[in-house]
Amino acid sequence: MRAVLTWRDKAEHCIYDLAFKPDGTQLILAAGNRLLVYDTSDGTLLQPLKGHKDTVYCVAYAKDGKRFASGSADKSVIIWTSKLEGILKYTHNDSIQCVSYNPVTHQLASCSSSDFGLWSPEQKSVSKHKSSSKITCCSWTNDGQYLALGMFNGIISIRNKNGEEKVKIERPGGSLSPIWSICWNPSREEHNDILAVADWGQKLSFYQLSGKQIGKDRSLNFDPCCLSYFTKGEYILLGGSDKQVSLFTKDGVRLGTVGEQNSWVWTCKVKPDSNYVVVGCQDGTISFYQLIFSTVHGLYKDRYAYRDSMTDVIVQHLITEQKVRIKCKELVKKIAIYKNRLAIQLPEKILIYELYSDDSSDMHYRVKERIVKKFECNLLVVCADHIILCQEKRLQCLSFSGVKEREWQMESLIRYIKVIGGPPGREGLLVGLKNGQILKIFVDNLFAIVLLKQATAVRCLDMSASRKKLAVVDENDMCLVYDIHTKELLFQEPNANSVAWNTQCEDMLCFSGGGYLNIKASTFPVHQQKLQGFVVGYHGSKIFCLHVFSMSAVEVPQSAPMYQYLDRKMFKEAYQIACLGVTDTDWRELAMEALEGLEFETAKKAFTRVQDLRYLELINSIEERKKRGETNNDLFLADVFSYQGKFHEAAKLYKRSGHENLALEMYTDLRMFEYAKDFLESGDPKETKMLITKQADWARNINEPKAAVEMYISAGEHVKAIEISGDHGWVDTLIDIARKLDKAEREPLLMCAHYFKKLDNPGYAAETYLKIGDLKSLVQLHVETQRWDEAFALGEKHPEFKDDIYVPYAQWLAENDRFEESQKAFHKAGRQQEAVKVLEQLTHNAVVENRFNDAAYYYWMLSMQCLDIAQDPAQKDVMLDKFHHFQHLAELYHGYHAIHQYTELVPLCYRCSTNNPLLNNLGNVCINCRQPFVFSASSYEVLHLVEFYLEEGITDEEAVSLIDLEAPRHKHENKWQEITSSNSQTLRLEETTDSMRDDDPFTAKLSFEQGGSEFVPVVVSRSVLRSMSRRDVLIKRWPPPLQWQYFRSLLPDASITMCPSCFQMFHSEDYELLVLQHTCCPYCRRRIDDPGP
Repeated sequence: MRAVLTWRDKAEHCIYDLAFKPDGTQLILAAGNRLLVYDTSDGTLLQPLKGHKDTVYCVAYAKDGKRFASGSADKSVIIWTSKLEGILKYTHNDSIQCVSYNPVTHQLASCSSSDFGLWSPEQKSVSKHKSSSKITCCSWTNDGQYLALGMFNGIISIRNKNGEEKVKIERPGGSLSPIWSICWNPSREEHNDILAVADWGQKLSFYQLSGKQIGKDRSLNFDPCCLSYFTKGEYILLGGSDKQVSLFTKDGVRLGTVGEQNSWVWTCKVKPDSNYVVVGCQDGTISFYQLIFSTVHGLYKDRYAYRDSMTDVIVQHLITEQKVRIKCKELVKKIAIYKNRLAIQLPEKILIYELYSDDSSDMHYRVKERIVKKFECNLLVVCADHIILCQEKRLQCLSFSGVKEREWQMESLIRYIKVIGGPPGREGLLVGLKNGQILKIFVDNLFAIVLLKQATAVRCLDMSASRKKLAVVDENDMCLVYDIHTKELLFQEPNANSVAWNTQCEDMLCFSGGGYLNIKASTFPVHQQKLQGFVVGYHGSKIFCLHVFSMSAVEVPQSAPMYQYLDRKMFKEAYQIACLGVTDTDWRELAMEALEGLEFETAKKAFTRVQDLRYLELINSIEERKKRGETNNDLFLADVFSYQGKFHEAAKLYKRSGHENLALEMYTDLRMFEYAKDFLESGDPKETKMLITKQADWARNINEPKAAVEMYISAGEHVKAIEISGDHGWVDTLIDIARKLDKAEREPLLMCAHYFKKLDNPGYAAETYLKIGDLKSLVQLHVETQRWDEAFALGEKHPEFKDDIYVPYAQWLAENDRFEESQKAFHKAGRQQEAVKVLEQLTHNAVVENRFNDAAYYYWMLSMQCLDIAQDPAQKDVMLDKFHHFQHLAELYHGYHAIHQYTELVPLCYRCSTNNPLLNNLGNVCINCRQPFVFSASSYEVLHLVEFYLEEGITDEEAVSLIDLEAPRHKHENKWQEITSSNSQTLRLEETTDSMRDDDPFTAKLSFEQGGSEFVPVVVSRSVLRSMSRRDVLIKRWPPPLQWQYFRSLLPDASITMCPSCFQMFHSEDYELLVLQHTCCPYCRRRIDDPGP
């Protein structure tokens, strides 16, 4: 530490006190009965302030800089503004000894010889408190809660803001040791409030707020008049009768002298937040000093030791950022560090420390040796077993026990010294002299070795890792690099203040200067980047830089020198640089460059660094091919280019090496089809088609189906185009494709039809099936889409598909509960078994559910089915039996329908006019004449009909023709009218007439033998037939093999209707009513609009 006088002035009177404005721009001095205001920057007296009538003893500035106060022997206190205007004045009973502003509020403490007062702007009057002794000094705690008063009788009184005493400290010297100056430590880092006390017992002491003393009294050997702390509380200033200001640590360790004066020092203060000190003396001298704290430090590789707070040593590991503090409790003068050794020079001794272990990251030091002796030296160096002291031109080597073992005398002043390593006890030193000489000294050798001599003085030195090159910074800021063996100057660079070789790379060094960091590799141009400070070390990618008082490790990517080597295709050297520390991008660039240069070993290492497995696989494959004897570098480089994305360069190389197919394959794999076509130029059309197909495949894979379809069509791959269009539902595209395809291309056309069906476009599907003539598929299409009309039309034209149409149709009808239609469809399809099965099921269901009318209908239909089947001679007998059986059941169930509804039936035989009982053991025949009853199919009343049969030899056609003749009978008039329509045959009596004459030939035929047990049918001859009226006869015209049945009405006054379909008989009135209700025959359910049976 040294003090540099900035300015000085002389007042006429003793300077008793002074105060800085908190921003440090102004200085207020108490000189005589005036206040002097100075500009701190240059010592200009700005203004003297008059207001007091007697000597001003004290002055204090408020913390916020708005006000300051002064106290005088005239017993008054004046409050001044920062504009140097007095605004308030109040008095005490005695002279004012000291004033102090509360650091938190505007509360002012003013102390006189007999009392002290507390005043703040809110108060109307000053609150005064008596004192048992003269108060010489006062100081507020940082939080403004307590005020310490120092008294002439040796007592320190600590008061709260209200003036009440909380703690009383009695110094051992009592009134013989007056308290002359006190001050609380302003540091915010201290856990406790610490009060520094200076008394005229020539002691410096420290106390806690509680009154407990910290440590022991420290003897001063002079009477202290003033005591003050630096802004952050790290140092203390003391001045007094020794006519100088001394600098102490916050713990009271004296560090040195700030400035010697010609008279007692009454006051000294530190400019806020700076290292400037102002001193006021008894003779009126005002001195303004700048304290310069020199850097005391040492560096070896990644360990940096430096002085902190003047008495501590901090060792910092620059890589791990660990720090350890060594408290020496004395002024640290010099520091040296080497490997596991640390040397610290104190005023009266040198301490040698060693690490606890050999661990490179261990930061625990312990004292190894103490050399209790005072040394004067400019530089200190420590080795494994020695310390080296440098004094001007002389070097001394001492053992750790303090014994001088060797001494070297130089020709000129030693400017730089550095340990460059070596075996323990035989380390080498690099020494630079002012005359430009550079020497190498071994600690166990008396003779120094001159490495070289240059014309300019040496400022900094460093030797390369292999000890082959020497870098020197001279007094002209020039960095010179020499070859140690040849003494040849290799190169020089300007603007350097320090230099360091990279410890891991022989050809790399860095130097700093002019605010820039310069990195130089080999003989390449210098790479610069901004950096403040001095370079002191270069390890791998870390540069150790000292800026002001702090050392930092700067991570510097070695990209620039690496690229310099790459530009010259020096791949191995570039790899060595990269190993020092570059970014992943730089590693990748190195790998790519080496790969393009076919330097596979370096490329493999670099790709391993960035963990690029893809390129590593490429390199391995190339190496395998080389082992198999491949030597075509163009082919290898083409593979490299294709991996790098330089596809056109790769294609050119493939072509040059005679592997066009690889270029084509590369382009197609990359979907660069246009480039592939350009590469092919006017090549084989097959290859062009293959390219288009691959392009379409790619478009399909990347979800570009439209483009894929177009390409497939142009390549003739219709099946794939149809598949994509169908999957995406593009009906229009499918139509275009189907219509453009030739009918011979069945497979794609069938696919089109399939997708038309799937996409619910049966019309287009039908068009496609017609195009290829696939009628069977067309039928299936109509059936599947339930377009039955088209199916039936197609079936009419092509009967071979009848089964394919009607069977599914019948099944569909059955599935939709349209069983009757289903049965008809089965019947129409010739599937008699299925038709019968459906009817049987329907009949069964109707009987079970008591729907006897329906059951009758279904049995009638069954009977008609059997009649149809009976036309087959092979089944005639069986089917006729079934026909009669089912007809009988139909009539039974139809009749039971009426019985079930409680209809009363009284059978009357119209042949013999016999009333029959309801219960007839003979069945539905007359008990008298055995004539079968003919029942109405609606009311089940016995109708007035008698069945007659034709004589043998008369055919049905002849009988009908004879009846139609209607030969007239002269004895009576026939009033019957026959009405025939497509729906029924009806006999109607126009007007009432007498009963039929007895001379009717048919009536004569009704006679029979009374009491006979056999039925005698009515058989008529041609003459009888000729005599019958067509209006009296009803004919059941059964289809073959059945015979027709003939019935004669015996009551002309009652109209009877017969259904032409089922041949059931009804009273005409009943029939017409039921037809109106149901629009169909009540028995066979034939609709009235049905054109025929």
